[in-house]
Amino acid sequence: MSNLYERSLNVIPPVAARATKLGVVKGEGSYLITEDGKKVLDFASGVAVCNIGHNNKAVVEAATKQIQQLIHGGHNVVYYETYVKLAEKLVELTGGDTMVYFSNSGAEANEGAIKLAKYVSKRQGIISFKGSFHGRTLGTTSITASNSAYRKNYEGLLPSVYFAEYANCFRCPYKQKKESCSMECVEQFDDIFKRIIDPYSVAAIIMEPIQGEGGYIVPPKEFMKAIREICDKYGIYLIFDEVQTGFGRTGKMFAHENFDVKPDIMTCAKAIASGFPLSAVIGKKEIMKNWPAGAHGGTFGGNPVSCAASLATIEQLENGAIENGVESGAYLKKRLFELKEKYPIIGDVRGIGLMLAMEFVGENNVPNGRAVKNIINYSVEHGLILLNCGTYKNVLRFIAPTTVSKSEIDEALGIIEEAIVKEC
Repeated sequence: MSNLYERSLNVIPPVAARATKLGVVKGEGSYLITEDGKKVLDFASGVAVCNIGHNNKAVVEAATKQIQQLIHGGHNVVYYETYVKLAEKLVELTGGDTMVYFSNSGAEANEGAIKLAKYVSKRQGIISFKGSFHGRTLGTTSITASNSAYRKNYEGLLPSVYFAEYANCFRCPYKQKKESCSMECVEQFDDIFKRIIDPYSVAAIIMEPIQGEGGYIVPPKEFMKAIREICDKYGIYLIFDEVQTGFGRTGKMFAHENFDVKPDIMTCAKAIASGFPLSAVIGKKEIMKNWPAGAHGGTFGGNPVSCAASLATIEQLENGAIENGVESGAYLKKRLFELKEKYPIIGDVRGIGLMLAMEFVGENNVPNGRAVKNIINYSVEHGLILLNCGTYKNVLRFIAPTTVSKSEIDEALGIIEEAIVKEC
């Protein structure tokens, strides 16, 4: 038993849950080193944070250099180089017609995006999606619908929030088949606008381009394009939550590039700075310019060290890490499909880049969360960290760093197959 785990029991409340009981002292690339010196292959990447591996040398050097110059200046007080330079880089990456506001976490960025949309549109309604996860603050809990446990005992929440069905083709909420459906997931908005909220009262539709906590659900491209068209028709701002999907996770810098659809507002966090606290609200310039001084703020946003780490992270992604992630992701996905062919317990394999998942099922495709729990426990015992997702916790997600090697993938899959065999 981990000494760190045992010590934590008296001082850390259960709300600060962990996926494992491991105590770790160091990170190196795709591995974590435990307090008893064991190397553990990490296919959680700090929940999609360490997209270029743990303690990437370039990030460590950039952060160390910045620490020696300026740790905190306060972005409400002064301007400093790493902050402005990172904003310039993110504007470049998002087409040159955007502006950037920095904060600390994904939830904080999503709060900011909602405030921005409401303030500038002068509308109150927000439409989110079932299966979504946008954070754990009261505001972002209000727009989260991947699990009722996140909302329990916190009602009432932010008003004027409405939920639509996400395009989940494996478990279609309309019981349709992908090859023959009538895109009821798009038609639902006619009903929402007729029965529930007038479209001209909606400030924003917020969505993950690929749902994360909801089960690594990849929507059809035509669904994404249709949502963009709906927003354009009614003057609704389209917000993409790229907190988990951004910075190389899907083989592109941002996931929406896979769908040829651009948002009006985008939120980023997690992998933006390889583990240093940082997030960003990136919006079209004509929207951001109408968000006046004092309408939003925060003390620690855009910390100089975090911004330096982010610049180094982006440089690594652009100089080979994303390319390696595309190759490694294709290899991993191919191997996962091979497992699916061998084991009927695997109902679906899906994902893009290195945002991949296997959904485990029982008879008649009933969600099999028990199998996933057992596989995760077996994997941790044998040196591999994995996470689940999905409302029924029956989806095994793979969040390896973009720097992962094929030999590391083979190592992981060897452990996973042993665990699957035990479940069959």
